[in-house]
Amino acid sequence: MEEGLVSVDKFSAGSQAYFLTHLHQDHTRGLAAAGGWRHGPLYCSPTTARLLPTRFPGIDASLLRPLAPGAYASLSLSSPTSDRPLSLSVTAIPALHCPGSLMYLFRGDLGCMLYTGDFRWEVGCDRARRAKQALLDALGGDTVDLVYLDNTYCHPPLNFPPRLIVAEQVVNIIRAHPDHEVIIGVDTLGKEDLLLHISRALQTKIWVWPQRLLTIHLLGIDENHEVFTTQTSLTRIRAVPRYSVTIESLEALNTVCPTIGIMPSGIPWLLRSSEEKAKPKVRLPAKSARSKGRDEGLTQMDYDPLSPPKLFDKDSYTLPYSEHACFSELKDFMQTVRPSTVVGIVSTSFCYVNPRHHFRHLCSDSDANDVGTPINNKGRDSDNLTPKRRHNGSATPEGKKIRISGSSLCRSKVTMKRKDGCGARINDTEELIGVA
Repeated sequence: MEEGLVSVDKFSAGSQAYFLTHLHQDHTRGLAAAGGWRHGPLYCSPTTARLLPTRFPGIDASLLRPLAPGAYASLSLSSPTSDRPLSLSVTAIPALHCPGSLMYLFRGDLGCMLYTGDFRWEVGCDRARRAKQALLDALGGDTVDLVYLDNTYCHPPLNFPPRLIVAEQVVNIIRAHPDHEVIIGVDTLGKEDLLLHISRALQTKIWVWPQRLLTIHLLGIDENHEVFTTQTSLTRIRAVPRYSVTIESLEALNTVCPTIGIMPSGIPWLLRSSEEKAKPKVRLPAKSARSKGRDEGLTQMDYDPLSPPKLFDKDSYTLPYSEHACFSELKDFMQTVRPSTVVGIVSTSFCYVNPRHHFRHLCSDSDANDVGTPINNKGRDSDNLTPKRRHNGSATPEGKKIRISGSSLCRSKVTMKRKDGCGARINDTEELIGVA
């Protein structure tokens, strides 16, 4: 296999530079290889660089290249096939997915490509507006040849309220159960804003497990130890690993004392929208009502904030607190960027929709616009796309083609999580850009 040039969220030997969008497990496959990371320079945000040694103790810190949001770096690469020098610049853009998450904008001899990684830019959010402006400033009027898009919720029914609205709904549920213990399912990184909102609104501490507390302090949160604790006796609210919020665990806890579970995630709505295509062995939300969030009717979904749908059974609630862009936010993003073509970075085994199916009218590449049906590539090289001429008159180097291979999302009985197929690799093989 031809050696690559640049890899994003894909960590194996063969590339000259590596980029990590954020520190969720499904984006770090390969960093924990025996002997630690030794394959080449690794670009990431300063926040991610600070957390990396706690997750991957064997990593060679001298290879880390922290890149702050809005900053850029120049890379001098060489073609593995012809030894000709290749120039590439990269700009880091805030992704607002979890602490330290970044998009990467690549420009240079290989054209202009944007890798969003996981992101959520809420319409009407000040931080999202600043991130969008940072991207437009970095582009300087150029057109993006190819966008690798977070298409986790690229399906029209999947529109969620802003996170702040859902956070307040979580508070209301907890207030409605004053005599209950509360467990909230979270990941090892992310949703800190939700937990802080709950703590401030209810004037209470929140229990977290020791490793999670270390992460929180490394993020510079709660340095005075006023919010988070590892002592269960100090609070009735506990943030626990998401996988531990199960029917069985809640039933066991309720034999000791009344307990409710809260799962803040968009995943149950993804399962529900796919019910027609597959019959997952989970108890899907049973209640259906209309609810609108703010921001020009941004959210339209089957959701009643006063009587949240039940995910597992009577003791567990699911609320659409999502750190991935919902469909209307993806549409807004695509209307802003208007690339030549777009590729999804996530595919699912039963409900994947190629983002070009919905957004081809926002792409300038006529070849991409011919794609009219969903494609489930499931990790195979299924598309060959050729970026056309840019709007500003410059052309992508003639003859360069882009080969696409998708990622995967897998479903278990009660949860969904990504497989290890995330990431992209840019190769130079006789004027061919290959993405694996």
